[in-house]
Amino acid sequence: MNSDSKIFVAGHRGMVGSAVLRALQKQNYTNIVFRTSSEVDLRDFNAVKTFFENEKPEYVFLAAAKVGGIVANNTYRAEFLYDNLQIQNNVIHNSYLYGVKKLMFFGSSCIYPKLAPQPLKEEYLLTGLLEPTNEPYAIAKITGIKMCEAYRSQYGCNFISVMPTNLYGLNDNYDLQNSHVLPALIRKFHEAKMNRYKLVEIWGTGSPLREFLFADDLADAALMLMNNYNGEKFVNIGTGKDLSIKNLALLIKDIVGFEGKLAFDNSKPDGTPRKLLDVSFLNSLGWKYKTELEQGIKLSYDDFLSKHN
Repeated sequence: MNSDSKIFVAGHRGMVGSAVLRALQKQNYTNIVFRTSSEVDLRDFNAVKTFFENEKPEYVFLAAAKVGGIVANNTYRAEFLYDNLQIQNNVIHNSYLYGVKKLMFFGSSCIYPKLAPQPLKEEYLLTGLLEPTNEPYAIAKITGIKMCEAYRSQYGCNFISVMPTNLYGLNDNYDLQNSHVLPALIRKFHEAKMNRYKLVEIWGTGSPLREFLFADDLADAALMLMNNYNGEKFVNIGTGKDLSIKNLALLIKDIVGFEGKLAFDNSKPDGTPRKLLDVSFLNSLGWKYKTELEQGIKLSYDDFLSKHN
């Protein structure tokens, strides 16, 4: 990408899209286009077609998606499947129709089989059954990967896919019902501290192991790959390190300054027992994460405080 290349960031107000936008601006890209969902509904083919016809972007970061945590994924199964398929289909197909030079599709580490060997290598895709609670979302993301592969194969499109691990960071969703575990814990501990509760309840047993990547690190990797990687193989993006939900909760408890106790609700689902990405391929391309978890949570908590106080 040249500094004046026309770059479309789809989903620029979400956590991933806003991180990509910050990274582009930091690296002095000057011709960035974006639209809010009220301006262009990416689920509407004609609206997306008109946008591409008028703007003719050269590069596309497809970070727009309907996302949520384990309960949201399981509750809104039809919406997670329909909305994500529509967004992907419309943006990928119109990128082909209007001659986009390169597109990056952002998937999710939930694409992997529930009981795949750990850490998760890219080649483990479609080797087993998915985690039932987020199967519709995972199927949508797998479809996006396969669309990029198919358009590359049939039409010669330079469409690539990246699979981030669990993300957190600025502009995260802190809704207690629909958010991911890390932002939900930040909010829970903050409210418990403010209300002087003696106890915070954590969903599940606390035993599952999870990997977390700061969204600005993802954006940094995305720009590196957009400029340097043209392969068919999708690329895992993560830290290569994980910790238990219990230890994550204790870390956030300490950062937020909650002094009470933890209680684990075993009636809530744990999800996949472990989900750690093998990032050796990404590392071989010369990229490693920069933000340690404690530092990233502190930045996220500051961001939360700036918007929720």
